[in-house]
Amino acid sequence: MSTVKLVPVLDMPDVANKTLTKAEKTLDWVGMSDVHQPLQVKDGQQNKEVQASIQVYVNLADPTAKGIHMSRLYLLLDEHATSSPLSASGLKKLLASILESHNDLSTNAFVQFDFDHFIRRPALISNNVGWASYPVMVKGTLINGEIAIELSVAVQYSSTCPCSAALARQLIQEQFTKDFGAQGDIKADAVHAWLGTEEGILATPHSQRSTAKALVRLDDSHNDLPITALVDQLEGALKTPVQSAVKREDEQEFARLNGKNPMFVEDAGRRLKTALDDDPRWNDFWVRIEHHESLHAHDAVAVFTKGEEQGYQPIP
Repeated sequence: MSTVKLVPVLDMPDVANKTLTKAEKTLDWVGMSDVHQPLQVKDGQQNKEVQASIQVYVNLADPTAKGIHMSRLYLLLDEHATSSPLSASGLKKLLASILESHNDLSTNAFVQFDFDHFIRRPALISNNVGWASYPVMVKGTLINGEIAIELSVAVQYSSTCPCSAALARQLIQEQFTKDFGAQGDIKADAVHAWLGTEEGILATPHSQRSTAKALVRLDDSHNDLPITALVDQLEGALKTPVQSAVKREDEQEFARLNGKNPMFVEDAGRRLKTALDDDPRWNDFWVRIEHHESLHAHDAVAVFTKGEEQGYQPIP
């Protein structure tokens, strides 16, 4: 019978724990980016599966230390992803664990999750349903003993130019005068037929796909991550979110909504600011709106914040 010969484990070198002898400097953040993990997210009362790209950092506060314990950060992320869904309360615990794992080197911690969030959306009129996708960012920081949890989402919507709509109406009025001005009594059925022709409705306003990105700082009462709630709030204020499943009756309703809600980028900004200002769930917010112009080669942009002292700055 053969026997297995055990090889003694040698002490492995730990270069990261060696003390520097020169160039002693502190560093603001050291860590990892593009860590990819599947995990669950606590969106309100629901847990949803996502594929996340993660960044995690600590500061290197000890100027004599050669480096941080990077493997500890990875293992903590893995433990978090497999033990509980991503939530506001869970993020606070993760930040505390990250800092505890580096209590000899660091005083601050940072972690950020980026992923696509999918929501089932019904069609406007028909009985169809489709998926809508929203880019989401969840970030937690523990700096100088203070924890901040931030949530960012982006929504797409259609914006119809009010100026273009007015100019199109004027052209239609002028064409109506040309076609019917010399007539005495005008029959309703003749006007009805005229309104259904390209010769009658010879101009339409231009519209474009637009984007609103909102970054909010959650108040301390949140245990979950109100992702869908924030998306619904933004889309509800804008009125014309892009659609997924679309039949002709849905497209017609979308045209009606666009005609009823023309807006410059300033109008969209004021709608969103009114909605967010009146919501106590957000301690602070920053919003950037982009109308990807179909008339111009450039975009129209608006940026605003809640205006809190020492809060988000209105930097585009």
